[in-house]
Amino acid sequence: MTSRLNPYLGFRDDARQALEFYHSVFGGDLRIGTFAEMGAVQDPADADKVMHGQLETTRGYVLMASDTPASMSRSETNNISMSLSGDADDADDLRGYFAALSDGGQVLEPLTRAPWGDEFGMVTDRFGVTWLVNVTATQPAPSA
Repeated sequence: MTSRLNPYLGFRDDARQALEFYHSVFGGDLRIGTFAEMGAVQDPADADKVMHGQLETTRGYVLMASDTPASMSRSETNNISMSLSGDADDADDLRGYFAALSDGGQVLEPLTRAPWGDEFGMVTDRFGVTWLVNVTATQPAPSA
């Protein structure tokens, strides 16, 4: 079996809305299980919260998320960002993701040519998740 490293986003109580938004951006297969459906309700207020949600896209992205039950503490952090990168073949998709993630969010850095030659931008989406999008510049053909 192949090991994988996947982002797992934690929310207080809007994981379903976030996952549905990401599904609208990236497409793919979205599965959501609530605390009630998984038989893990300790507080009735948590019954409909997301215990585990997973979005698998046709591009191979896997994004997971859950809500935090009322009995657990949750701290806000800003030291984690999501990165989407690709080459010129992926440019249209990456630009589209950037535009969709910007809807209702805040563009921190417009998607423009960066000092290292690639196209780069940063956006914090409506759920407070920061995304870094990089389109690798086309390399010139070697001279003969």
